[in-house]
Amino acid sequence: MSSEAAAGAAATRPTALSVRGVRKYFGDHAVLQGIDLDVAEHEVVVLIGASGSGKSTLLRTVNLLEPVDDGQIFLREDDITDPRADPDAVRARIGVVFQHYNLFPHLRVIDNVTLASRKVFKVSKAEAEAKGLALLERIGLADKARSYPDRLSGGQQQRVAIVRAIATDPELLLLDEITSALDPVLVGEVLDLVRDLKEGGSTILMATHEMGFARRVADRVVFLAGGRIVEAGTPEQIFNAPEHAETREFLARLHL
Repeated sequence: MSSEAAAGAAATRPTALSVRGVRKYFGDHAVLQGIDLDVAEHEVVVLIGASGSGKSTLLRTVNLLEPVDDGQIFLREDDITDPRADPDAVRARIGVVFQHYNLFPHLRVIDNVTLASRKVFKVSKAEAEAKGLALLERIGLADKARSYPDRLSGGQQQRVAIVRAIATDPELLLLDEITSALDPVLVGEVLDLVRDLKEGGSTILMATHEMGFARRVADRVVFLAGGRIVEAGTPEQIFNAPEHAETREFLARLHL
């Protein structure tokens, strides 16, 4: 399916995430200035922009790691920015992977992968491990299940972190610059896994500096600058015919 067709299909699907007028300040500095964004079920939306444009802060507000100063965020029909919302219950519905793996070094790979299933969702150890091993088999790391994270390469650790995030079948997956800490040789294996997740129907909101990957995998690309959404569209439109000067200047600096 072309990205234009995928974007059209997304418009007919239920909304998984809705961000409405979100503003975030750090002191007097406006990091997010009225963000409006929808992500449909099974859609992959990729955030691009220079460092400091607000990409990571937006992801952190969606996972309630940063409180919003104004606006609302809905996960399906639930207003997760309502002060009465339980942050832990919200986070249990969202999978998150950051740029620095964040695996627990004292736990074996299989224990990292199954921790949330066992402790949060009360899945039996046997059931959680069976699913965890199947996921590790899927990414070619079943033989590392009993190893500790320090025995894995950076690319392997990041793939395990992604598997840990999807082990509980989250409604939404947030990926924040997940290849930026990796050796370029290892980037491909991590991005291949994200491509597999897209093909499997995952709903993904991700920030990346990998423009080639955004072009290949995104249903929609959203360009942020100065805490604002400057432009959004299909990869073909954003990369081949951007409408705004700021978008063109950003891409020109990347020699695209």
